[in-house]
Amino acid sequence: MTFNSLDFAIFLPLVFLFYWLGGKKNRQTQNLIILAASYLFYSWWDWRFLLLILFSTLVDFIIGNKLQTQKKLQKRKLLLWTSIFANLGLLFFFKYYNFFIENFSLAFSLFGNKISPNSLNIILPVGISFYTFQTMSYTIDIYRRKLLPAKDFISFASFVSFFPQLVAGPIERATNLLPQFYSKRKFNYLQAVDGMRQILWGLFKKVVIADNCAEYANLIFDNAEIHSGSTLVLGTLFFTFQIYGDFSGYSDIAIGTSRLFGFNLKQNFATPYFSRNIAEFWRRWHISLSTWFRDYLYIPLGGSRGSTLTRVRNTFIIFLISGLWHGANWTFVVWGALNALFIIPSMILKTNRKSLDIVAKGNFFPSVSEFISILFTFCLTSLAWIFFRAENINQAWIILCKIFSTEICSAPTFEGDNLILPLYIMIGIFILIEWIGRDKKFALEKLGTNWPSFYRLTFYYLIIFTIIWFSGKEQQFIYFQF
Repeated sequence: MTFNSLDFAIFLPLVFLFYWLGGKKNRQTQNLIILAASYLFYSWWDWRFLLLILFSTLVDFIIGNKLQTQKKLQKRKLLLWTSIFANLGLLFFFKYYNFFIENFSLAFSLFGNKISPNSLNIILPVGISFYTFQTMSYTIDIYRRKLLPAKDFISFASFVSFFPQLVAGPIERATNLLPQFYSKRKFNYLQAVDGMRQILWGLFKKVVIADNCAEYANLIFDNAEIHSGSTLVLGTLFFTFQIYGDFSGYSDIAIGTSRLFGFNLKQNFATPYFSRNIAEFWRRWHISLSTWFRDYLYIPLGGSRGSTLTRVRNTFIIFLISGLWHGANWTFVVWGALNALFIIPSMILKTNRKSLDIVAKGNFFPSVSEFISILFTFCLTSLAWIFFRAENINQAWIILCKIFSTEICSAPTFEGDNLILPLYIMIGIFILIEWIGRDKKFALEKLGTNWPSFYRLTFYYLIIFTIIWFSGKEQQFIYFQF
């Protein structure tokens, strides 16, 4: 069941009514409704994978409570590593088993020894990377004594499986989301309206921008060998907008949906394509994952303490693992390595903390230097996305060779290029609205709220009409594969 499907359009209002009408007596009833809805939502893909979520939930619930009562350091460490190995073991098996088996076999063949290990026909459970990291952070925070363990299993199970953010984030910390399950929620009309605005903008990003850009990005990337360098540049730009519209759109819908039920999730995107350097980009892109790696891996490795070489090493480790987290393919590892290479100069020069505020604060237009910095950062990011999108390293290399050749001087041509003007217009409008709302949690948070009701409603209905008009090219959310 996807957010942009008819199934979800029926599911959400029904859960909303059951929750606020049937669950108004106490929080336990509310949590039970959330838990039942979450399990139903997830089982829409494959009910068998509910066993994995239930296993992770039970393991971390039990270990979390034992960590709280255990005083001996060695036993506490043993409990922590039991949780980590249990969670990462499942993740490794379902996501990386075949990848490592194939590369293990390839490594031996390089030395003239051919082995044929058995690979498995494994189906990747939707969202396993997301809820695995969420439950791991819960146990780690209890081990660090930053969080008290949950005593109520229903509340904890609801936290782990909370359907708005279950399959593609944001990756919530227990310190933020879990306490919200401990108290009864009361319906807040203004919060719900704000949530609906964020859902509306998320649907616009997904249906209008991402899905339509995906059609042309797929057309160009899937036939990269026959297209010119200039056409591949255009395909790269389509994918650049596709992945942002797709993933940030999902996050907007997830956060907005959560607000309908009285929950507040963390912001996951903060207009990253307006960043002035790569360090700023990673503070604004997939914030929940970036901060997870920072707090649970980068800082324990030593963070920014120590020598420059140590900081460079830690940065490479983080980005390589981040790349592998996204998928079992060397293209993701190269994508991570490229981002590490892009960010290293600013770390060495100690300029990585330079742009902490929004660009052009207090002004509508950026300065010339800001505009150049944004454009340069956008180009670097788009270049790295080529590896993220490519099927393999060889295809990515072919695309790069064509882009950095004389073919770049020709006009881009591809099937259907004469029918694409409406999409260009929508991308332009999308960029403008995102720019106007760049200092907000989402672009429509304040835009139009002070307008006369006629103009405000007309604006919202235009967005709805545009979503309906551009629908019909439904694509799976990209991050469902991770």
